[in-house]
Amino acid sequence: MSPNTTSPSATAESGHSGLRRFARQLSLPGFGPEAQDKLARASILCLGAGGLGCPALLHLAAAGVGHLVIVDDDVVSLTNLQRQILFTEADTGQPKAATAAARLKALHSSLRVTVVHDRFRAANAMDLSHGCDLILDGTDNFSTRYLSSDVATWRRIPNVYGAVHRFEGQLSVFHPAAGGPCYRCMFPTPPPPGTVPSCAEAGILGTVTGLIGTLQASEAIKLLTGLGQPLIGRLFHFDSLSMASRTLTLRRDPACPVCGPNPSITSPLDSEFSCALPTPAPPSLNAAEFATLIANPDTVVLDVREPWESALLPFPQASLTIPAALIESRISEIPRSHHPIIAVCSIGQRSALAAASLRSLGFPSATHLANGLDSLP
Repeated sequence: MSPNTTSPSATAESGHSGLRRFARQLSLPGFGPEAQDKLARASILCLGAGGLGCPALLHLAAAGVGHLVIVDDDVVSLTNLQRQILFTEADTGQPKAATAAARLKALHSSLRVTVVHDRFRAANAMDLSHGCDLILDGTDNFSTRYLSSDVATWRRIPNVYGAVHRFEGQLSVFHPAAGGPCYRCMFPTPPPPGTVPSCAEAGILGTVTGLIGTLQASEAIKLLTGLGQPLIGRLFHFDSLSMASRTLTLRRDPACPVCGPNPSITSPLDSEFSCALPTPAPPSLNAAEFATLIANPDTVVLDVREPWESALLPFPQASLTIPAALIESRISEIPRSHHPIIAVCSIGQRSALAAASLRSLGFPSATHLANGLDSLP
């Protein structure tokens, strides 16, 4: 589907009205007219006009970014309005991208917006990213996250990544051309089926999407103007319930199939990802049963979260830490005994998959903690 551009041109605003409109950021130390001109000349590919995209788009338009390419094939629904702050109840059933464009143009009349009522996919990814200065990924699916990072790597432009889950969010900038890692360096392969629920399944606090989306816009502005230190090679994590935040260092994977020295992925791919839970579901334990079993020192507690998750929120009672995707390849590390083996993760989906896999691999006592570590008091 060809893009629809809602305004014929984008030029740097000048004169008295332009100075007044951006006066509060023009007066920032190190900002000034030069940084403002860089924003006015910039083109950003924005993937998704949802919970992350709405606040990010609002702040980018308000800051004076010249051209926004909005890619979204969805329509506004009533359940979106709790977090997608560009839309109103009257917009229900309307295309998100076009509706967002109209709101943004009302906010900044000189803004040029290209509306794409389509998914970002292998067939259009390189065309849509052509001429863009960075990609802001506000999507909630792994196929697009891998694709947007891959394309940004090949285009040698930054990929501003954000993700949210329930009360938590995380943020990073993937930019191998500047020495940082790409998304595949952090997650080499998509998670197994049943491991990650959607926002509809797990729920999401709207203010968390607002915060992470706003921070994505902040990172984009820093990257475009050269101000500050972007999150290249770092992952910011925020927990709204405890108001705790932490920044982890990310490193490039020398064997990365996209940004490594010998890449095996050199053209866009549409990855398939299923959220289906394992069938039949393995036996599970509630919190009380889990507490009783882990009191026995012979019980094997297997933490199947990713290493960075375990580092952020350690579970000291874990006997072993093996990511769910690596269970089969590291099966020799798991002791074969008659003692119970309990798989644990954050919300109970990856642990269910891990327990099912273990039982099929000859561990009949394998079970898992229902609802995950997040359910524990």
